[in-house]
Order: sequence, then C-alpha cells, then structure tokens
Amino acid sequence: MLDLAEKRLERYGDNVRFIEGDFLNVEIDGRYDVVVALGLFDYLPDPERFARRMFQLTADGGTVVGSFPKWTWVKGPVRKVRYEWINNCPIFNYTERELQLMFGACGFREVDVQKPGRGGFLLRAVR
Repeated sequence: MLDLAEKRLERYGDNVRFIEGDFLNVEIDGRYDVVVALGLFDYLPDPERFARRMFQLTADGGTVVGSFPKWTWVKGPVRKVRYEWINNCPIFNYTERELQLMFGACGFREVDVQKPGRGGFLLRAVR
C-alpha cells in the first residue's frame, strides 16, 4: 500500500514522507503542516489517544484533517452487521459535539466540523 501511495505522490518529491509503524509509538521527527487521517477513526476504541498524538505532530498553525462516521438509520445497521457481527471488527461513530470536545481538549485552537453528506463528518483542526 505504501508503494502505491509513494508512486502516486512522487511528484511532490521531498515534501511528502511515508512512515510505516504503530502511529502511537513510532518515532517521528519534527512536526508537520498537515496531518491526515481518513478512514481511521471508524475503528479506534480509544480515539482520544490518536487525537493527542496528532496534536503533538502538528506544527504551530498546522492543520489536522480527518473523516469520522456518524450513526444513520440507513447505513448504521448495515455497517453493524457487516463489520461487527460478520467480520468481528468493532466500529465507532461520532457526533459533531464529541469531535469538537475531543480535538478542543487536545489543544487545537480551531475545530471545524463539516457534514458533507449523510454518512459522516469531515474535520479540520488547526493548532
């Protein structure tokens, strides 16, 4: 997967760096202007730890961007059966308020939560 990502983003040269490892424990030097987490928070039983780590890795004035699922009566039951019952993979949903509180408590000075569709939220948090 990293090979594919590196190939698609090679035009950015040294401005992009991929690191493979446990996000909470891998050694990462420096802080970054942009930290992205798409399709990650669906599966995290302890999302606050990841949000705090993202804050630590974000440069002053930098931005975190993430996607977060929310419960809906259309997709919620289907996702519950598919992921949790069939594949034994717990999934987690969020509310706008939970996201505001979680990222605000980590120290982000600006937390903007958008609802682009029915299935979830897009978050932009600025350090």
